[in-house]
Amino acid sequence: MIKRQYSYFIAGAIWGIPGINIAVKGFRAYMLIESSNIWWLVGITIAVALFFFIIFRKVSRRYTERISTLPERVMIWQIFPPKGWILLLFMMGLGIALKYIPGIPMAFTASFYSGLGPMLVVAAVRFMAAARVA
Repeated sequence: MIKRQYSYFIAGAIWGIPGINIAVKGFRAYMLIESSNIWWLVGITIAVALFFFIIFRKVSRRYTERISTLPERVMIWQIFPPKGWILLLFMMGLGIALKYIPGIPMAFTASFYSGLGPMLVVAAVRFMAAARVA
């Protein structure tokens, strides 16, 4: 069992570590793209980031509220509700599947990953910031 206070940091790590990895892959993909295509990809990246910001803001708020209602000592699987763990497994599975699907354009990797990764990190920071308040 762990202290509830540490649950926020564990939640942050569960979201933040993959976020950093995804962001790095996206930014590296941008380095491999011809500069004439960059501007429309940046627009797509901003749209993807905004979409995930809105979704992850709601999810992180809901989960931090959940953590705040947990007992002082919890098991790690209690940090997220079952639906939350299913969401995480789905996202990981989708990420792994995208890695092995041949022919995914570099432009997709650059724009999608560069929008998704930083927003996962922002959600992780929100979890960790909630630990200070709790």
